[in-house]
Parts: sequence; structure tokens; C-alpha cells
Amino acid sequence: MKPSTYRRVVTMNVNGKSVVQSDEPLPAYEFKTVPGYEHTLLWVNAATPDLTKEQRFDSYPDSVVPGPGGTSLHFVTFPPGSVFADPSFDGEAARNEALVRLKGLADHFEKEDPAMHKTNTVDYAVVYEGEIWLELDDGEILHLKRGNVVVQNGTRHAWRNKGTKPVTMLFFLNGAMQTEQIREL
Repeated sequence: MKPSTYRRVVTMNVNGKSVVQSDEPLPAYEFKTVPGYEHTLLWVNAATPDLTKEQRFDSYPDSVVPGPGGTSLHFVTFPPGSVFADPSFDGEAARNEALVRLKGLADHFEKEDPAMHKTNTVDYAVVYEGEIWLELDDGEILHLKRGNVVVQNGTRHAWRNKGTKPVTMLFFLNGAMQTEQIREL
């Protein structure tokens, strides 16, 4: 069973010794417009971190998707797909809430199929609890279970919960460069 609050422990170096910088609970953010959909941003480095400086994550970032060299770590709970099929589901309200809560990610969701998206990241996606289906281009679908890991190399995809129970996943996003950015170097 997934926790409703996660514990985040952050360490740092002080005078050459490792110490605890912070130890705090992080409640899961429950979307008001999508029952059972939760997102917890555990940490983000927008770009390559400089370990000679104290690492902090005090406020919600401008983007949950890191830039080149950056990283972000997320727990996400997806409700069953039946939530989106319910006649009371308001897709526009859900999109608007996502644009606020998932800055930098929600704007990559496709209008024709809001679950489909692609970011300039290499993502490590771990099925933490439950079962989920990964959809790729041309309708290719993979059924994934607890403990399965997907490495997304900047590919277009959607996560679909075709089951009857919520599924929780851990996502580690690594900011990458597009071909155009590499050419400019």
C-alpha cells in the first residue's frame, strides 16, 4: 500500500562531514479535478548541480521537467482509467490544474490524447505498486507490473491504468539535449 505522505531526507557536507540537512514529510498532492490522481515532487535540480554549494528545494519550480544535466524525482499515483470515462469528468478543468501543478510537463500533453506526451529527458520509470500499460507510437502497448522498469529515451508515450486499482510509480527524469541543442555546441 502506498503512503499518503513520503519522507524526504536530504544530506549535505559540513566541514568535510556528512550531516542531515533536512528530514521532513512530503504529503502527496491530490488533484481536485481527477479523483485518485496524486503527484509528489520529491526533488528537482533544474540543471547540473554544483556540489560546492548547498542544494536546496524550497519552492515549487518553474518546471518539473529538468533542463540538460538536471534531474527530478516524482512519485505519481494514477487512478483507474474509468475515472476519465466517468460522465462527470471535466477534462478542461483537469488540464488547467495540471498546467499549474505540473509546470513544464503538462504543456507537453497532446490535445487530441492528453495522456500522450514527450519530453527532452531520459526517464527511469519504476512500477512501485500495481499494474500499468505503457502505450507507444503505432498503438504498441506493454503491460507492466510491480518492479518493472522502463527507460524512456525522449520518446512519445502514455501511461494507461486499465485496471481497477490505483498504480503508483516512481519517476526519475534526467534532462537531455535535443539534436538542435547539440549542434549549437
